[in-house]
Amino acid sequence: MTSDAPVDARPPGGKTFFGHPRALSTLFLTEMWERFSFYGMRAILVLYLTATVADDGLAIRESTANAVYGTYNAMVYLMALPGGWVADRLIGARRSVLWGGVVIAAGHYVMAIPARWSVFAGMSLIVLGTGLLKPNISTMVGDLYDRDSPRRDAGFSIFYMGINLGAFIAPLITGFLGEKINWHLGFGAAAIGMTFGVLQYVLGRRNLGEAGARPADPLLGADRRRALTRIGLVTLAVLLVLAVLALAGLFTVNTVVNLLTIVTVLVTVGYFARILTDREISGTERSRMKAYLWLFVFAAAFWLIYDQAGSVLNIFAADKTDRDVLGFTFPASWLQSVNPILIIIGAPLAAWLWLRLGHRVATPMKFAVGLVLNGLSFVLMAAAAKAAVGGDLVSPWWLVAVYAIQVAGELALSPVGLSATTKLAPVKYASQMMGLWFLATAVGDAIGGQVARLAETWPEPTYFLTFGLASVVLGLGAVMFARHIRQLMAGIH
Repeated sequence: MTSDAPVDARPPGGKTFFGHPRALSTLFLTEMWERFSFYGMRAILVLYLTATVADDGLAIRESTANAVYGTYNAMVYLMALPGGWVADRLIGARRSVLWGGVVIAAGHYVMAIPARWSVFAGMSLIVLGTGLLKPNISTMVGDLYDRDSPRRDAGFSIFYMGINLGAFIAPLITGFLGEKINWHLGFGAAAIGMTFGVLQYVLGRRNLGEAGARPADPLLGADRRRALTRIGLVTLAVLLVLAVLALAGLFTVNTVVNLLTIVTVLVTVGYFARILTDREISGTERSRMKAYLWLFVFAAAFWLIYDQAGSVLNIFAADKTDRDVLGFTFPASWLQSVNPILIIIGAPLAAWLWLRLGHRVATPMKFAVGLVLNGLSFVLMAAAAKAAVGGDLVSPWWLVAVYAIQVAGELALSPVGLSATTKLAPVKYASQMMGLWFLATAVGDAIGGQVARLAETWPEPTYFLTFGLASVVLGLGAVMFARHIRQLMAGIH
C-alpha cells in the first residue's frame, strides 16, 4: 500500500483495528514490545551507572551518568537517519524493521551479562538496531493513509498509544528486578520483551500488504556497490578514530560523549543543507522543508527538557522523594511509568480532538502548546526542588504532576510531529525524513545530556526554573511565527 492509497482501504473481509487498517495492529504491537525493551532498560540505566560498587553499580558521577544517558538516547535516534537510508535505498522498510528488532534483542541480552563491559557493548548494539527499526516502522504507519487525511493524525495517535503501553509496563518489571534483585536481571527482562516483539512482527506480516515491502528509491548495480564500499570505508574510519583515541589515552567516557554530541549537531546541519540544496526536489518541496526546519528546532528544544525524566528527574526520585507505602519502598524507576500511563489515557482523547478539529488548528500552534507546557513542568519542578532543600523528602506527587503537564505537551507535539514529517517529506527522502524527525530527538538529547551536567553543580531550583522559563519563551515565539510557517508548508495542514 502506498501513501496515495485510499484512506479507508481495508484488507479482505473488512477487518479493522479501531476503525483503521488492520496492518496498524501489527505495527502497534511490534512498536509496543520494542518500546518495552527500550524504556525498561532506560528506566534503570542511570540508577545502575550511579549505584555504588557495593550495590553492583558502576559508581559513575551523576553529571557523567546524565551525559551518558543523554548521548545514548541521542545515538539511538541519530542512527535512525542511516536506518532510513538503508530502507529507502537497499532493503526496504519491512526488512529493516525485522533486522533492527533482532539486533536490539541481541543488545539487551549482552547487557544481561553480569560484567562491567556489557552495558556499553549492549547499548552499542541497541543503538544500531533501533536505527533500523524506529524510523521505518513509523514510515510504514504513514503508508496506510493519504498524505493530507485528517485521519492520519488519529492513526499516529493510536500508534503512539502502543508505544506508551510498552513504556508503562516495562519500568514496573525491569525496575523491580533491577533495583530490588539484580541490575542485569532487569536488563534481561528487556531482552525478553524485544524477543516477543520480533516474533509478533513475523507472525503478523500477512497483515502488512505492500507497506514497506520494497525500497522507495533502490540502488542498483554499480551505484549499489559504490554505496556499500563507502559504508565500509566510513566504518573503517570510525574504528581508526577509536583506536587513535585509545592509543592516546583519550578513550574515556567523557571524551566519547563530547565527541558524539558534536557529531550529532554536525550531522544535523549537513543533512538539512543537503536536502535544501538538492536540485531534484521541487520548489514546493523545498518550501515545506524550510517549514520543517522550524518544527525541527522546536522539537529539539522540547526533547532537551522532556527526556531528562530518565536522568535528572529519575535521580531526584531516587534521592529526594518519599517512596514508602505501607512499609514498602517502591523502586524509583516505577515513577517512569507515570508518564506513559497518562499518555495511554490521553492519546485516544488527542486522536479524537485532532479529528474533530480537522485543519482548524495548524501544526505550528500545536508545537507552541507543547513547548509552553513543557516549560511549565520544569517551573513546577523548581518548586519541588525548593521543597527538598535541606534534605527533606518530598511527596512523589510532585513528579506525578510534572509528568502530567509534560504529557499534555507531548500529545500536542510528538504524534503530530510524526504525522507532519510524513506529510512534508520530499518523495525522494521518504524514509530518511522519518529519520530526520528522530534526529530532532537526538539533537535535543545530546545537548540535553550536556545541559544535565549542570544539575550536579547548580542549585536545583535554579536549574529547573532557568530551563523551564526558556522553553515557555520559545513556545511564545513559535506562536508569533506560526503564520509564516503555515505559508511555507504550502497547503499541508
